[in-house]
Amino acid sequence: MTTLTKKSGRTELELALEACRAALADANIASDRVDAVLTYHLNDSAPVNAVAGSLGTSATTWTNEFYGGGSQAASILGDAAALIEAGIASTVLIYRALNGRSGKRMGQAPIRLGAGGQDQFTLPYGLYGPVHLFALSAQRWLHERGASETDLAAVVTQSRAHALNNPLALMRESFSEQDHASSPYVATPLRRVDCCQESDGAAALVVTRTDLAESARPGSPRIHAVVRGGGEGASSMDKAPDLTRIFSAYIARPLYDAAGMSPADIDVAQLYDAYSHLVLAQLEDFGMCAPGESGAFVRDGQTSSTGQVPVNLNGGLLSEGYVHGLNNVLEAVRQLRGESHTQVAEPEVALCTGFGGSFGSAAILVRP
Repeated sequence: MTTLTKKSGRTELELALEACRAALADANIASDRVDAVLTYHLNDSAPVNAVAGSLGTSATTWTNEFYGGGSQAASILGDAAALIEAGIASTVLIYRALNGRSGKRMGQAPIRLGAGGQDQFTLPYGLYGPVHLFALSAQRWLHERGASETDLAAVVTQSRAHALNNPLALMRESFSEQDHASSPYVATPLRRVDCCQESDGAAALVVTRTDLAESARPGSPRIHAVVRGGGEGASSMDKAPDLTRIFSAYIARPLYDAAGMSPADIDVAQLYDAYSHLVLAQLEDFGMCAPGESGAFVRDGQTSSTGQVPVNLNGGLLSEGYVHGLNNVLEAVRQLRGESHTQVAEPEVALCTGFGGSFGSAAILVRP
């Protein structure tokens, strides 16, 4: 991962190349051995062919870029694994690069006349970006669970605590519940600190055949299971009978079934935390705690580095920074390697998730 900033002063291509070269060096793999390059974006990144060409990969390198946001953060691992399983590629380079603060900002939408499609029904009522949309879902979720902003504060406070020892994190200062209460609202119930960082930066990782991985980087984690899917809910408020449902309500059980695992097998979880309430919702959906108990679960320290299921040990998107979720996947890899700045004792199984409203993805990584 590159250094995360609020103003990089660099192009997305420069950021992408730095992260990709660092990932290849970490994997002890030369760029000419890369035979596939994948990325995802929202028209805010470096083109995949430009990255592949600049790295010096071959003319037959399989390249593809997925138009999409956070829902791709975990499922792109499945796309890479599928290429390898099909024999199309042996070594796949994945990256995400963006100037998410100084360039195109996902948290904002232009106010314009003559909006068509769904926008004509939402823009006039103040839904100018994702935070306004998901604040409505968050408000309903808190109401139905009997939860409160105290529970949101617990998520953010713990996120900041995990980021304290992370030199890559943008937010590295002490944080209290009073600090949470003092933060201004963006859209109730979400305050500024309940929303993920807007960052400039890039992250990259390498997926390769297990035999190649064991010779190049012994002890590398394995992709064990990946699921992508969703349905009606937070993404389709004009149609959904339940506005609180996010992707994890749909894919948690299929993921465990695919992995042959249960919630008790998860040692660390890197949960996509674009907004603080998403951590609470995913804890319940993935079976880490009972419905309605996630707030107390976090407040009791069960998601801390010494808790039952340590969550977002890098500080997550709320505190480390925002590379559209791929930085959370990198932290899962560090944990399974034993290389994190907030390392837990010998984790063997890591859960990574990718949020896109009521559609998303999740992956389980394991130590070999």
